[in-house]
Amino acid sequence: MNLLYKSTLVSSLLVAFLYTTISFAAESTADNTSAQRIVVENIGLKTPESIEYYPAEDIYLVSNLNGDGLTADGNGFISKLKPDGSVIDLKWIDGTQQGVLLNSPKGIAIKGSNLYVADINQVHIFALPSGKQKKSIKIKNSTFLNGITPRSGDFVYVTDSGLKAGGNAYAPSGTDAIYKVRSNGKYELIAKDKDMGHPNGIIADGKKLTVVTFVSGELFQIDAQGKRHQLPKPPKGDLDGLLKLNDGRLVMTSWSGSALYVLGKDNNYSILADSLDAPADLGFDSKRQRILIPLFKKNKLVFLPI
Repeated sequence: MNLLYKSTLVSSLLVAFLYTTISFAAESTADNTSAQRIVVENIGLKTPESIEYYPAEDIYLVSNLNGDGLTADGNGFISKLKPDGSVIDLKWIDGTQQGVLLNSPKGIAIKGSNLYVADINQVHIFALPSGKQKKSIKIKNSTFLNGITPRSGDFVYVTDSGLKAGGNAYAPSGTDAIYKVRSNGKYELIAKDKDMGHPNGIIADGKKLTVVTFVSGELFQIDAQGKRHQLPKPPKGDLDGLLKLNDGRLVMTSWSGSALYVLGKDNNYSILADSLDAPADLGFDSKRQRILIPLFKKNKLVFLPI
């Protein structure tokens, strides 16, 4: 195990230079957090996509695609880490093991004693704390299940980003949607629109769902009646993870911006952190008050105190 922590100290003159040249339509506060970030690398992660804090054991769970996002290769895994970034069990849940179905795990969410995992066209449910697989729910006509969030009650919401293989890259599949999935294996369609913009990160916010899109780079809400309401568009797109802080601010990751954007209560954006290569699905450690960020392309994690 080789665990490297990096702390980047930036002088005030350098910060002033960097952030006067930013072209984003957002005020940067990244200089306030850059010195605090902890980078965890060289621990064996393989395309980490999502990270979740599990308070009952005070640990982090990380989903690893271990390949591309569409291949049912049976080699995805879930890692279990300590909050200092050291590995407890790299392949705690391992798709190569007998009795485990796990191909390309993306978003993960904890609800009660269950761990829900979005995986291509299925949602898997694993028992906590054992990690034993309880159920796999195939979502008919889905192609790229991605973001996932718990809700009060015995269910989660999951997004279908509407992607399929296309040459050397992904192509639209026209299946953009949001589903409600219950622990008993039943599910229902909440919204479907081929022009949704490829929904990714999602949070349940009272009676509303808040969603970011990867391709169109939008932020919107769906109310209890299923009506869509646009929110201010982030400075740059390729939006992935979404998180709501206790003070009501929304935090989202942007691949195009290599940044974490924050939408304040004044409906203006600021940059919480930058220089993040392909930041994916966010987690939050409520005990240490830190944002947890997987770097999809770098096989790294970033822990960012707030």
